[in-house]
Amino acid sequence: MPRSVFATIQPVTNARGRRTRAALLAATRVILEEQGFEGLTMGAVAEQAGVTRRAVYLHFSSRAELVGALFDFLAQAEGLADSLERVWRQPDALSSLDAWARHLASYHARLLPVTRAIERVRHVDADAAAHHAHVVRAQRANCRRLVRLLERDGQLSPEWTPSAATDMLWALISSDIVEGLLTERAWSPDRLAKHLALVFRSTFARQ
Repeated sequence: MPRSVFATIQPVTNARGRRTRAALLAATRVILEEQGFEGLTMGAVAEQAGVTRRAVYLHFSSRAELVGALFDFLAQAEGLADSLERVWRQPDALSSLDAWARHLASYHARLLPVTRAIERVRHVDADAAAHHAHVVRAQRANCRRLVRLLERDGQLSPEWTPSAATDMLWALISSDIVEGLLTERAWSPDRLAKHLALVFRSTFARQ
């Protein structure tokens, strides 16, 4: 449906409107997890949420806008702020690395189906690519912050430049690692967190 049809409709800000918006984003998540990004259309979201297509366009003028709102919705639904706060409130950089490992083994594991759905098509779908780029920017910002903590405490191994350490720490967020160990090797999240912490310390911390 062309954007112009509802271009003059103002965003709904009342409680009912917020519930509908949340329901649409929750429906988006379900579709991504069950059907993949290929199944994500405005009509499919309307059907999954049990509303009309017009209701979808009252809140999101396009699929791009819908996908653009998904990051913040997932972050709130899965407690991203609290999970990251446990990383930053640690007394020292090495403890923050350990907390980062626990964050990856829990938060990122819960989002794995959505992440995989987006990764499969991000090279051919502009909306998926935009979401991926948003996620990467947020991840790299956190990795830079961790490296700065290591520098502050004099704990960054001299074998690493801050830039290279940031790149490698970000690369170790890889969905292949999380999925491979949790799913294919049937590791528990606790085991994954423990061994990620060992990898982080042995790789980046001054020995």
